[in-house]
Amino acid sequence: MQEKLPGSLSKNQLIDQILRVNYAGEYGAKRIYEGQLAVLKSGKASKIIEHMKEQEIVHMNYFQKEIINQHARPSILYPLWHVGGFALGAFSAILGEKYAFACTVAVEEVIADHYQEQLNKLDPESELSHKISKFRDEEIEHHDISIENKAKDAPFFRLFSNTIKIGCKIAITLAKRY
Repeated sequence: MQEKLPGSLSKNQLIDQILRVNYAGEYGAKRIYEGQLAVLKSGKASKIIEHMKEQEIVHMNYFQKEIINQHARPSILYPLWHVGGFALGAFSAILGEKYAFACTVAVEEVIADHYQEQLNKLDPESELSHKISKFRDEEIEHHDISIENKAKDAPFFRLFSNTIKIGCKIAITLAKRY
């Protein structure tokens, strides 16, 4: 039996944290796409973004249901995810479709890595692990679709993407705790 290290989370604490941060993240992603759609309104990009938003809603609903079922503590920072997500989405779309997709590339890259870190800590046979694995694959799909839609052609892509990645990592850290 592996000895628990100081500061390590119990299984219940880990599940609580995973559900809290994942629901907050999926809610934030939904809001990013809503912000993008409010600006882009119609066209090929909006159809793609709408599809990705619908998948995020499925992810969000799963984690919300599990927060209730597991009696997990939700994040108290929903007003931040609500406003911040929409603002990021709208801002990226105002800059143009390439920037909207660049935003998705950055966010989904961080989320896919985050989900993989969680999978490394979970029982691979658990329902939660199977769901997170499926959702991670869909996040990677969003990333790849955005690359195909010329995200990397956005001027200053690397700076824009890295800035968003830093913001996402800060949001994950905050959601784990609050």
